[in-house]
Amino acid sequence: MTENDLQALARQYPDWQPWLLVIEAVMCEATDSSWESYVPSWAESRAADAPLLAGVTITADIGKVRRWQDHLLQTAARSGAPKMLPLKTVRKAVNTAALFEAALCENGAGLKRMADDLGIDPDPFSAVTTLIAVPFLHACNRRWQPLRSLGWTAGYCPTCGAWPAFAEMRGIERSRYLRCGRCGAEWQAHGLFCFFCGNRDHKELGSLLPEKSGSARAIDTCNRCRGYLKTFTKLQGSAATKIMLDDLASVDLDIAALEQGFKRPAGPGYALNSIVVAKPGLSERVFGPNV
Repeated sequence: MTENDLQALARQYPDWQPWLLVIEAVMCEATDSSWESYVPSWAESRAADAPLLAGVTITADIGKVRRWQDHLLQTAARSGAPKMLPLKTVRKAVNTAALFEAALCENGAGLKRMADDLGIDPDPFSAVTTLIAVPFLHACNRRWQPLRSLGWTAGYCPTCGAWPAFAEMRGIERSRYLRCGRCGAEWQAHGLFCFFCGNRDHKELGSLLPEKSGSARAIDTCNRCRGYLKTFTKLQGSAATKIMLDDLASVDLDIAALEQGFKRPAGPGYALNSIVVAKPGLSERVFGPNV
């Protein structure tokens, strides 16, 4: 991610400035290597279609997580977006470990319950707090990259179970790679099929080619589940920290797909059911959990 990328999006979509401030904070934190110390050892005894994070217990420094949580929430509250202003009151009213766990597992229902308990709008709360897990997820992707199976065939991310943000058709060979917008992972897609429902009937698979997109951008569609996936043709894949921006920059394709009655599935592609265990930091051990 570069400052130029953010500035270009801000010029193109001035109304996005508050959200771009949040995304910038997330992607800067995602480069912090200290998150890697909380990445658990990978266990080989798991189902072949289970992501590496599925069922894992994570022992995290609750102080570090809380500091990052507070920074992200304050960034959102001060961004200038009226709907995100109430997030400044969240700090002392939410269980940090529970919030981190819900964000990690893309537990939308759990995040909504937290927002309801706090008496605030669940939409901005969920949109921001689900990003709390992103730096840790990027750390998992970096640490586990050599461990991912080359034969992975599922449509969801082999690291965190999220649905892909988009696909890349790379190089002269036009090999197709799926990209995860949460952890930055990439995995090669073998064969033509719907990554959401597994449909392989070519008669029900199609493409949308918006007039202004040119030949480098398209939308793959499935008439069975009505799902869609953006596809970009390029020589090389995007850096992990740039995937969120690439996804945002192609919002015109999302709008085109929605107008044609296609949509992305809600929630994760695979329910992780991971558990977060709070390991108190030094300040918590000395002064208590409310410091």
